[in-house]
Amino acid sequence: MEEKKFDKNSIIGFALIFILVMWMMFNSKQNEEKEAAAKAKQEQIDKKQKAKQAKTAQTVQAVDTTASDSTKIKQLSSTLGKFAYSATLPAANGGTTVIENEVVKLEIANKGGYVSNVVLKNYTKFKRDSGKLVELVKNNNSNFNLELQTSDNRVLNTKDLYFEPQVSKVGDAQVLSMKLKAGPNEFLEYKYVLKNDYMLDFDIRSQGLSRVLNTSKPVNLDWDIKTYRNEISIPYENRYTETIFEYEDGKDDYVGQGNGKEENPEAVTYVAYRQHFFASILMTKTPFKSAKLTSDNLVHDDKKDTVFTKKLTTKAPLALTDGELDYKMNWYFGPADYKLLNSYDRNLDEVVPMGWGIFGWINKFIFVPLFGLLGGWMSLGLAIIVFTFLIKLAMSPITFKSFLSQAKMKVLRPEIAELNEKFKDPVKRQQE
Repeated sequence: MEEKKFDKNSIIGFALIFILVMWMMFNSKQNEEKEAAAKAKQEQIDKKQKAKQAKTAQTVQAVDTTASDSTKIKQLSSTLGKFAYSATLPAANGGTTVIENEVVKLEIANKGGYVSNVVLKNYTKFKRDSGKLVELVKNNNSNFNLELQTSDNRVLNTKDLYFEPQVSKVGDAQVLSMKLKAGPNEFLEYKYVLKNDYMLDFDIRSQGLSRVLNTSKPVNLDWDIKTYRNEISIPYENRYTETIFEYEDGKDDYVGQGNGKEENPEAVTYVAYRQHFFASILMTKTPFKSAKLTSDNLVHDDKKDTVFTKKLTTKAPLALTDGELDYKMNWYFGPADYKLLNSYDRNLDEVVPMGWGIFGWINKFIFVPLFGLLGGWMSLGLAIIVFTFLIKLAMSPITFKSFLSQAKMKVLRPEIAELNEKFKDPVKRQQE
């Protein structure tokens, strides 16, 4: 059998095929590298173009926004005048700002800039099993408003306008600035400062509004509240719900009970809306020149009228100084506690009824300090028992003669009855 040999041409053919395959692989790799480089370059170009387009879009949007704001201000100026500026700010979307401490929680509304919710953290309503905390202000039962008369003959109400909030801290105090703006540097500011207390500072001031407001007329302040029922007895709570005020360097008085009662004091330094066990009080270091205080009874049928007890209102003018407002005030939202209110040294103890005449003096200078002393050493329940015993003991010399007279009459009663039966003639009976 003939031995098989390699063909020379076959060897050359295999060699050529190998070289061709290697060349194709090399050329393919080169093309892939070129395509990858071209793709990366194109991506960089696309990225730069997109960034440029985005920047252009932002510029256009900013121009559109500015144009839109300018258009909006122009449209609103017909009704709001200079204060149309405030309606273009983010705060014009509404919302509230919360400031709180261990005893009280307050919500301040952007619209109006006033306190829209007050929660007392340590007190519950009369249905104790419900666990609901006492809320002095909620669901628009209270309004605080300044009536602004502008130089272009408009009358605007701050309760309808939007304030811009800004929160900060100064030491342990929370500071909330609410600004109603007529421009970047023209505004009316409500400044709330809350420490760890029921009392908070409240300042009203304006900047740059001397040409915006009609400075020949005062700014009218309105504060009203529909007092919520918090106790189980509606008539009893309603009886002690009223307005107390201080005027003319330390005098104090109250708006009478009933419907449509009104008082018009001058030089008013505080107005307190007392709700039996709780109080909302507005104090001012610069007295209101005058005030109109009214009280309306909302309980006509205590089985039907179970939500509110009274509507209390205050109207007072705020004077402008060099065309600007500058009033240092305080708010108090908390319990009508005699000891606590007296500690502020602002004559607020008059908010708590102590009785008339000599009974008021006895309650103020004997009973209240004595009960406070006992309450500091023992539980309130035990303090009430001991307090009652001590009062009875102190009154025993006065009541002894009365008890003795009653005992004698008890002994003589059978003999008197016998005489009444025996002698029908009144004169003879009296002689016997």
